[in-house]
Amino acid sequence: MAKTDAAGLLVVADAGPLIHLDELDALDVLSDYAQVHVPQAVWREVEHHRPGALTHPSVCWVRAEVTGYSARVNAVGTLYTLHRGEQEALTLCLQAAIGTLLTDDTAARLAANSLHLTTHGTLGLLLRAGRVGARTPAQVLALLQDIPKRTTLHVRPSLLAEVIRQAVEVWGAAH
Repeated sequence: MAKTDAAGLLVVADAGPLIHLDELDALDVLSDYAQVHVPQAVWREVEHHRPGALTHPSVCWVRAEVTGYSARVNAVGTLYTLHRGEQEALTLCLQAAIGTLLTDDTAARLAANSLHLTTHGTLGLLLRAGRVGARTPAQVLALLQDIPKRTTLHVRPSLLAEVIRQAVEVWGAAH
């Protein structure tokens, strides 16, 4: 079960969503999370690719130290060929009892699912921003349409088109 406090949900982040949201100038969509926990390996990766991302003032960043991997994380790490950052993020979720991992990586999502963790990626975080009012539906649709032009996110064009189609259907084209 995910820890919460008066300000809201705590999450652990892998590098992908942080990098891609920063590429879209949309890190503010994370600002309603009470804290975004970032393990050291992920922190270094994000700093390498997007040096200013982890200084976004509207997000409560927590740089977290991970102390050893559990046998469960070692097993899924081997099974899904996870990188160090993904393994640290999963370990942090388990060690800190934080039930939500932000990741765009398919293997990390499968591993998280096997550990009974919830996952959200860049697309879902943008849609969530529209649902909670952090961005207008029109802004979210524009960001989704900009993903191929402005980000390094690898997403099947057919999947992105379907997400956009469903968002238009829910929000209407006029928003």
